[in-house]
Amino acid sequence: MARFELKLPKMGESVAEATITNWLKQVGDKIEADEAVLEIATDKVDSEVPSEVSGILVEQLFGKDDLVQVGQTIAIIETESNSVSQKVKIEDIVPVEVAAIEKSVEVVKETLATPTNFSDSDKFFSPLVKNIAKEEGISVAELENISGSGKDGRVTKEDILKFVADRKIAPKAISQEPVISKPAPIIQQPTPVSVNGGDEIIEMDRMRKLISGYMVASVQTSAHVQSFIEVDVTNIVKWREKVKATFEKREGEKLTYTPIFMEAVAKALKDFPMMNIAVDGDFIIKKKNINLGMAASLPNGNLIVPVIKNADQLNLVGMAKAVNDLGSRAKAGKLKPDDTQGGTYTVTNVGTFGSVFGTPIINQPQVGILALGAIRKVPAVIETPEGDFIGIRQKMFLSHSYDHRVVDGALGGSFVKRVAEYLEAFDIDRNF
Repeated sequence: MARFELKLPKMGESVAEATITNWLKQVGDKIEADEAVLEIATDKVDSEVPSEVSGILVEQLFGKDDLVQVGQTIAIIETESNSVSQKVKIEDIVPVEVAAIEKSVEVVKETLATPTNFSDSDKFFSPLVKNIAKEEGISVAELENISGSGKDGRVTKEDILKFVADRKIAPKAISQEPVISKPAPIIQQPTPVSVNGGDEIIEMDRMRKLISGYMVASVQTSAHVQSFIEVDVTNIVKWREKVKATFEKREGEKLTYTPIFMEAVAKALKDFPMMNIAVDGDFIIKKKNINLGMAASLPNGNLIVPVIKNADQLNLVGMAKAVNDLGSRAKAGKLKPDDTQGGTYTVTNVGTFGSVFGTPIINQPQVGILALGAIRKVPAVIETPEGDFIGIRQKMFLSHSYDHRVVDGALGGSFVKRVAEYLEAFDIDRNF
């Protein structure tokens, strides 16, 4: 018999911990390779942790609601032999680890083999200062740049120790993915009591508490302002009706309006890159990639925002596949933590629920979110060379919420106007 340690797997670059929400297997249960053992939740998404081996669960090292760090052992599984299942082969792992160790050894050897040569400097340094410099890995060039307080400007012990201390205090770097302050922990409130005895008291589930915290934090962080524009999407409606059956037959995917709208948003973001930014304190981070978040429903009715990475590089077929994949996995509760990371701008379709328009809350640390209203048949003035007349057109509202701290009305309004222009210029004879 062998004991296998089941560890909390890495779930994305920005995910360092997760909460155990449910054990699907109990001590003594038989487990097959790839079978889910427990359910976990991060601040973004819920998921399952499968076993990499077949065997018997003999220990649960954490309980429900415990917080676990990535890489920590969470359970012990007893296998029937000393070898792990075929899925995890030692030869797949060892070369990588050995290569990393060998590289580290070579770096150390190189460092030891090439000691700092202080004779290259014209300045005088005491043996004590030289020893400290060697121990701390300070180069001759760095040592020469230290302002000495000793006689004739010589570097003293206090000078070099101050230099070492200052060097260890690194300035706050502007990361590619800004650190967002998590909502303040929710203080446990006493359960309210129904006054008339007929009211139902329902506690928010974990996801709803998180959403509540993020929404309040966003409103408190950003100066929300909105711009609205009405769009004539008659050509898009006619084109989709004409090609949707052929599209599904050829691509095996349903063609909804969402990928068409996403395509227009991605184009507009390329035209207005200062809408594709994030805010980190007093700094603006201009994003290189256009990663579109799309609000999607979870099985419990809550919303989540999976992300279409590099959306501007997708054609309409690729966009449709990405939208359908993320939407279906969201409904099935199968999203992975990486699916919700890295968004640079968000789109939400409030028209799905019959709303004409909405005023959505910004998904921090982004600076804009676009709400798509319901498409409706309305009477409209149609201009022609022969004169104006009234006709029936398919129209919708776009509602753009943006952060007035960094986005002025000219930019926010111009951006949503450009989205509208792309939609109204849609080619009804287009191939997909």
